Amino acid sequence: MSSDAEIALSSNSWAFVEAKKLVDRYADGAPAKGYVLFETGYGPSGLPHLGTFGEVARTTMVRHAFSLLSDIPTRLIAFSDDMDGLRKVPDNVPNQELLTENLNKPLTVVPDPFGTHNSFGEHNNARLQAFLDQFGFDYEFMSSTQCYESGMFDESLMLVLKNYEAIINVILPTLGPERRATYSPFLPICPRTGKVLQEPLTARDEVAGTVTYKDPETGDDVTVPVTGGHCKLQWKVDWAMRWHALDVDYEMAGKDLIDSVTLSSRIVRILGKKPPEGFNYELFLDQEGKKISKSKGNGITIEDWLKYASPESLSLYMYQNPKKAKRLHFDVIPKAVDEYFTFLAKYSEQEAKQRYANPVWHIHSGHPPSEGLPITFGILLNLAAVVNAHEPSVLWGFISRYADGASPETNPELDKLVGYAIAYYHDFVKPSKQYRLPTDKERKALSELAILLKALPEDADAAEIQNRVFQVGNDNEFENLRDWFKALYETLLGQSQGPRMGSFIALYGIEETISLIERVLTGADLGAD
Repeated sequence: MSSDAEIALSSNSWAFVEAKKLVDRYADGAPAKGYVLFETGYGPSGLPHLGTFGEVARTTMVRHAFSLLSDIPTRLIAFSDDMDGLRKVPDNVPNQELLTENLNKPLTVVPDPFGTHNSFGEHNNARLQAFLDQFGFDYEFMSSTQCYESGMFDESLMLVLKNYEAIINVILPTLGPERRATYSPFLPICPRTGKVLQEPLTARDEVAGTVTYKDPETGDDVTVPVTGGHCKLQWKVDWAMRWHALDVDYEMAGKDLIDSVTLSSRIVRILGKKPPEGFNYELFLDQEGKKISKSKGNGITIEDWLKYASPESLSLYMYQNPKKAKRLHFDVIPKAVDEYFTFLAKYSEQEAKQRYANPVWHIHSGHPPSEGLPITFGILLNLAAVVNAHEPSVLWGFISRYADGASPETNPELDKLVGYAIAYYHDFVKPSKQYRLPTDKERKALSELAILLKALPEDADAAEIQNRVFQVGNDNEFENLRDWFKALYETLLGQSQGPRMGSFIALYGIEETISLIERVLTGADLGAD
């Protein structure tokens, strides 16, 4: 192993810890297929959400980490379970009646309620691929329907039929009495209705490669091949069969699938192969702390995040603490944006071990950009709030005065942030702003702050301004200086939390801040601006 690889492993980055599993898996040499295969799965019964993206992003990070540790080539498959039957109609799609009429049919047979593709499955697959392409992921898309119908899975399906008894003996103990009595790993596609059936088998023929069931409506015995797309498999068996057919080496999964991973791992061993490496990540939660669901649409959509923040900030959110449950709601966006640029600013000054532990190394596949920012996203949001910004040019007027030489042309990343800040302010900050009048003690302190600010030179920096703000808080005997800063936020900005005041005042302007304080002291309604 190279010195760089040894340093990377010592960084304790979770991505390198995962990649080391694959190094150990092939310690005796590369696999016979000539590459290490990473896989991510997507269930297209609902629109793609950020949890879907997170799995691809994290897997890509492990893949890149592995490329530093090993010379074995890699591939990444984004697999869509689009042959699943539509069990229920998602809440967040149009033409609900159209979908209701096609329940239990494979997703690639159900008509597209949006009217843009041949099927609902194809529509959601396209949405997923468009997003992954937008992020520049290196992946190969694979459709369950195409794999089943093309015969790619035939050999593995015949193995499932051959090992039928051993496989159901893995599954049956996990089922209730009623389900156990009717369970079959094979789900025939009804030739008459096109629906994915969950019917008990009345016969199976290993030599012919067929299974027989009784049509639930006509009562007729129907025999279908298990190959060629005439049957699909129940979820846990399907997962194991796919691992076998594709020879998957690595796949992570959500914490809610721990039992499924265990069972599918047992089944793939029955089929004759080793289960893939991986780990179970925690789930994203919505604003109320509930699991995000594709069908309910209760999380942030892909489009939502990218309206208010950069793709890199989203990748950072996915990288951090994958085994910790995290809320995925709009209020996490500003922090994610600023943390990304904080990590980016530190990168150039770090030693190799620290760089391998820095999220930006993983976000940018080892080659993070060098552009930094003179101000934070949080301060931009507060500036947008104070000036009620509608156009980027308004904010740039303050920025160019604060940071010499800064312009949309020389700071394109900052220019993007300006646009994000304006959008986020109008949709989330402005509707919730609540100004209050200062107390007598706060009025006295604000008056003194205005006097001290007037005495400062025009070119006073943020640190000097911050010292004056602290001085006023101490002179007015605020028991907890946080109460002083909270008063500034609530009276001047209309919110309970805010930026480092020295930095904000330096950006907004000393004269402008004095004017703002004087308006508050005269009882002006800032919320009416």
